Amino acid sequence: MNSYELPFAKINILQDDIAEVIVDKDIEFNVLMVDGLHRSLISKLKSPFSILVNRANQYTYDFEAQLKIGDIEQMHAVAVVTYSKTSTLVAKGMEKMPRSTTRIVQFFSVREDALKWLIHEQNNL
Repeated sequence: MNSYELPFAKINILQDDIAEVIVDKDIEFNVLMVDGLHRSLISKLKSPFSILVNRANQYTYDFEAQLKIGDIEQMHAVAVVTYSKTSTLVAKGMEKMPRSTTRIVQFFSVREDALKWLIHEQNNL
């Protein structure tokens, strides 16, 4: 597994078309960070790709970032792993933001279940 450190997050390449993103603790995600994350994902993964968002840390998004995060044409599916009710509520609220692209989103409390689901989704493309 290859890992890449961004100034605000870690990307673990789990397969050539699946990556795990773990945002650093106490980050406020802004639109520049979103752009950097998207560029990294597009350059490191085979399209169409899927993302496992591991919400192991607490972080927030500014409004512009909320509108733009995950709005990537090459993205097929997103599995979000949450570890608390608050994190689940935040993630589900983010999922409802208007997007110009379509993708499948599922929420999990166990990382392994999320990864199994993503692999299944990628295999069914």
